[in-house]
Amino acid sequence: MQEIIKQIKELKEKKNALILAHNYQAIEIQEVADYRGDSLQLAMLSRDLKSPMIAFCGVKFMAETAAILNPKSRVLLPVLDAGCPMADMISAEQLREFKAQYPGSPVVCYVNSTVEVKAESDICCTSSNAVKVLQSLPADKEILFVPDRNLGSWAAAQSGRKVIPWNGYCPTHQWGFGVQDITNMRTKYPEYTLLAHPECDPAIVSLADEVMSTGGMMKYVAEHDRVIIATENGMTDYLKHIYPHKKILSLSPKAVCQNMKKTGIRDLLRALQEETHHIVVEEDIAAKARLSIDRMLALS
Repeated sequence: MQEIIKQIKELKEKKNALILAHNYQAIEIQEVADYRGDSLQLAMLSRDLKSPMIAFCGVKFMAETAAILNPKSRVLLPVLDAGCPMADMISAEQLREFKAQYPGSPVVCYVNSTVEVKAESDICCTSSNAVKVLQSLPADKEILFVPDRNLGSWAAAQSGRKVIPWNGYCPTHQWGFGVQDITNMRTKYPEYTLLAHPECDPAIVSLADEVMSTGGMMKYVAEHDRVIIATENGMTDYLKHIYPHKKILSLSPKAVCQNMKKTGIRDLLRALQEETHHIVVEEDIAAKARLSIDRMLALS
């Protein structure tokens, strides 16, 4: 492991490359990364970084967003089939049909979506700014929200906006936790605070003490102790790694995203050695998608 990390650092310096890692990546990936964060933080970093090469340790839609926001950089995705089941739950054609049912309704697109869907949307959002994005739209409009029904419903309640959500979801957050898990953990650890990601099922979100993005969780745990976390377990693993003296628990061991875990340290090394896989987005699609992403970033 140490030899692989040494080679990665040498290649980074030689090629003037930067490594970005999502909060759900394995500990060794996050440790070797130059920057880590949630989707919004990584999007903003991707836009602002001045580097000829970015190795993006996450899933494909994240690397696509980076390629759109920073066309001068060569964006690499170490594992090409690291996808997102939620993103695959709606196509551009399905979104066009959805819009045709509600003419005049603005479309808010969760960043966990394909570039083609972003291109058909009015504005993107992440879990950390979804409420602000909804509140930026006219209060008298019905808002179409794709693809995550859970984030859309939660953000609608928080913003006071009327939202018509697409019936998509994150399998890890939808099925990774149950109400019984909360009952069991509250019985064992009554003094702990439960933090839940808004992609979780509404039954879980309604019982949480705080609902926030992974970036929000990172900030919360930096200032607090005794927490139970309901999100993908890579987040909990890394928090326990950097705060070994704090009491940090995962709500359930089942909450593992297989796609986020596809990227291993050897895959990252190979990506830097061979400069693969280079993510390129068609120019016309990229231009349309960038409009919706830029509108989001302007609010952030």
